Amino acid sequence: MKYRQLTTEQFEGLHKEFSLFLASQSIDAKEWKQMKEEKPLVARDEMNVFSDVVWDDVLTKTAYVEHFSETSVNLFKCEDEEIHRIAIKITWDINLLEQKGFEWLMQNPMDNSVEIFKGSKPYKGERNIEIFDLIEKGSVISKGEIFEYFNQLVS
Repeated sequence: MKYRQLTTEQFEGLHKEFSLFLASQSIDAKEWKQMKEEKPLVARDEMNVFSDVVWDDVLTKTAYVEHFSETSVNLFKCEDEEIHRIAIKITWDINLLEQKGFEWLMQNPMDNSVEIFKGSKPYKGERNIEIFDLIEKGSVISKGEIFEYFNQLVS
């Protein structure tokens, strides 16, 4: 397995797509039910393959991810060959996870208590796996507005 199996909620949300995937494997609803009961390891393998297909599709389309903590923000732009990072650290007592703290940062990006670092690097391994690792560590896929806002400020 390349990534991790989708959660139950994710499978439920992709019920139609999973049914089409099983149909492409010549597995109908009756056979799927039987497989889950009689060959749970084979059923798990089918779910794993589907999970990898979904993750690969999502990650290939991912252009930005971001990670917020109470006093820092990591913004990533994920291009084909390299990843760009803007790291923001707040040096006074504010919680960026709260709306008030986030709004303060967006209104005061050049304040003396805001440290901004920018860098880029080629992927060490496979692009999608590196992005997946960021997501597993708490990053979320974004539209990139915050990255581009700070990128304009520090360019």
